[in-house]
Amino acid sequence: MSAILQNYAMGEWTPGSGQESQILDAVTGEHIYTAYSGGLDFEAMMQYARSKGNKALRKMTFQERGLMLKALALHLLAKKEGFYKLSYRTGATRADSWVDIEGGIGNLFAYASLRRKFPGKTFFVEDEPIGLSKGGTFMGHHILVPKEGVAIHINAYNFPVWGMLEKIAVNLLAGMPAIVKPAPVTAFLTEAVVREIINSKILPEGALQLVTGTGEGILDHVTYQDVVTFTGSASTGRRLKAHPRLIEEAVPFTMEADSLNSAVLGEDAVPGTAEFDLFIKEIRKEITSKAGQKCTAIRRAIVPDKLIEDVQIALGRELSKTAIGDPQAEGVRMGAIVSKEQLQRLRNNVRELARQTPIVYGDLEKVDVIGADPEKGAFISPIVMLNEQPFRYTHTHEVEAFGPVATIMPYKNLDEAIEISKMGKGSLVSSIATADPAIAQEYAIGAATHHGRILVLNQECAKESTGHGSPMPMLIHGGPGRAGGGEEMGGVRGVKHFMQRVAIQGSPTMVTAITGVYQKGAKQVEYDKHPFQRYFEELEIGETYVTHNHTVTEADIANFANVSGDHFYAHVDATSLEGTLFEGKVAHGYYILSKAAGMFVHPKKGPVLLNYGLEECRFTKPVYPGMTIGVKLTCKEKVGQEKRSEEDVAKGIVKWLVDVTDETGETVAVATILTMVKKLNQE
Repeated sequence: MSAILQNYAMGEWTPGSGQESQILDAVTGEHIYTAYSGGLDFEAMMQYARSKGNKALRKMTFQERGLMLKALALHLLAKKEGFYKLSYRTGATRADSWVDIEGGIGNLFAYASLRRKFPGKTFFVEDEPIGLSKGGTFMGHHILVPKEGVAIHINAYNFPVWGMLEKIAVNLLAGMPAIVKPAPVTAFLTEAVVREIINSKILPEGALQLVTGTGEGILDHVTYQDVVTFTGSASTGRRLKAHPRLIEEAVPFTMEADSLNSAVLGEDAVPGTAEFDLFIKEIRKEITSKAGQKCTAIRRAIVPDKLIEDVQIALGRELSKTAIGDPQAEGVRMGAIVSKEQLQRLRNNVRELARQTPIVYGDLEKVDVIGADPEKGAFISPIVMLNEQPFRYTHTHEVEAFGPVATIMPYKNLDEAIEISKMGKGSLVSSIATADPAIAQEYAIGAATHHGRILVLNQECAKESTGHGSPMPMLIHGGPGRAGGGEEMGGVRGVKHFMQRVAIQGSPTMVTAITGVYQKGAKQVEYDKHPFQRYFEELEIGETYVTHNHTVTEADIANFANVSGDHFYAHVDATSLEGTLFEGKVAHGYYILSKAAGMFVHPKKGPVLLNYGLEECRFTKPVYPGMTIGVKLTCKEKVGQEKRSEEDVAKGIVKWLVDVTDETGETVAVATILTMVKKLNQE
């Protein structure tokens, strides 16, 4: 007896209503779930997410949101075996499921760690301040705040876990809730993961909702504060992108579409080289992994014309080792297509391609299967096609067979290889196997306009390379043209997609008050107590300490040269200065910075635990013997740190603006130093 797929809407699990559809086990053909097309009030769901989830997430700092993701990742990792059992029913092997399940959880961990790139605030101060006046009393700065809407994620069937987790990791860190709509055919696995997320009670109410049906009408109530993302076919993506509501409300829409990704064999990668073998293994892996049902899979193998036969033979040999069947059967390396419906669609596309490009490996109708009935399950053998005239037979660059299918095609020179790779009209990823840096550079720069990611594969990186088909959380995932024209993930870049950028203008003091980051020229405050004797909570942005003065001598310069070993001519040889920028022996920039540190550091033990580093430093004016320097030390920004254990010291990082001036008041050096400062409250 089949189970009913559930939606999670407004804090309740509900089966929905409307048209009924059957979801079958991809391996056995058994009816395992029943899904319903509708019955959900999307307007109410959106309002619930805005009023509950959005408000709660916006109040949290980036650090709190990041720790929330970490807790969620740990919780799901402990439940992973239950997800694996369900994943087999999608036709995926254990290795396929690892990418989907643990790869998705890995995205949560990655974005949890990304919290360290953000301040201890609910918003983000971006880039550098911008002066807007001669006198320095008027300036601007950009900040980003979480949008006040909902992220709607419409996902494809091939990665029911990764597809959801890689997206919600980003919007949750940014401070926005999500409504996730996976493809119904594999939504039972997404539902299982969402149940665990909800049961964990880690996310605030309204932060996540789930639609397991077709989701008709899900975009009818979006507003300009919402964000929509889509993963799937290019045709469906274009239809959604043209939704009147998205156009009327100017809703941000990110599309990541299946594309005709390519892999190039470099002319230097002849049989017998490590790069030739790596190319063959990569093609074989991308054909058989997930039974070729990956938006990043290699569809076009672009090969030097003299090596076509060698590649065809080597690839056929590798594919012949691939056991196909029940993903749980011993030795099976390739499972089933997700459904009989998808299998029929795949066969139709291969037949269309075969009108111009013959099948040179595999059989469209027959396949040997281990541990399963090929008539009941959605099985197919790997298919390799040959397009001997890629500039004439263009179906290869237009029709995607979404399954274990790739086409080999020749090129005469690297310019041709680049041109062929571009004929797919935009892809998520391209790769090249070569040991020649000149070939790698020419291909990467020449092909970059048409691909979202380019992998250079050779022996040097092969052991650690994640491969052609694996997007990485901190790099963008997306591509131009047919690939959708969007970007997902990408670390900090991806988080910004769910935030509103706004330019703040005003006096340095006002911009300091708004951003929580000291802006040069803002009002400063001095206390009798040295700032290095004040705890993290006690320090104020703009708090300043003015040091005593020091007159630089020739002995200072000579001594620093001997201590540091820096005998650059400008510091030690006055006879070599003709034609240079200098009027005489000049003090080392690092001497000025070191001396400044000696002038502002408080010698007694206090809340400052250690010097944490230097973020930026510039030497803006030469300092000659006889010049007098002084330092202004100003508290620029404070970033709290979480305790790693109960025994850990509660602390934070304080960024200090170090402004070194000469006797005329001009800045000679400016730097931002970081100190680790103990908190008064150790709970």
